[in-house]
Amino acid sequence: MTTAPKKTAGKSAPAKKKAPAKATPSAFSKPLTPSPALAAIVGSAQLPRTEVVSKVWEYIRKHKLQNPQNKREIIADDKLAAVFGQKKATMFEMNKFLAKHLK
Repeated sequence: MTTAPKKTAGKSAPAKKKAPAKATPSAFSKPLTPSPALAAIVGSAQLPRTEVVSKVWEYIRKHKLQNPQNKREIIADDKLAAVFGQKKATMFEMNKFLAKHLK
């Protein structure tokens, strides 16, 4: 008794996958140099924008600078006021102010 080989109905070997193209780093992950005013909060080393925002939030929480009645509002101390240019800012305005201090 012999068995015939099974035929595949039009199936071929899987196509080889192309190697993924090297992704260029996004603008968010590009290391930027903070201004002296911002460096007083996050340090003077070059950091990606995402790390700068994280470190600023750490500073805000550590020094309890969020308005307790409105958590979206940040009440700046002297160091943050130098970066923001004002005594109060919303969390949505923060990135606009940080952008002015990153090169």
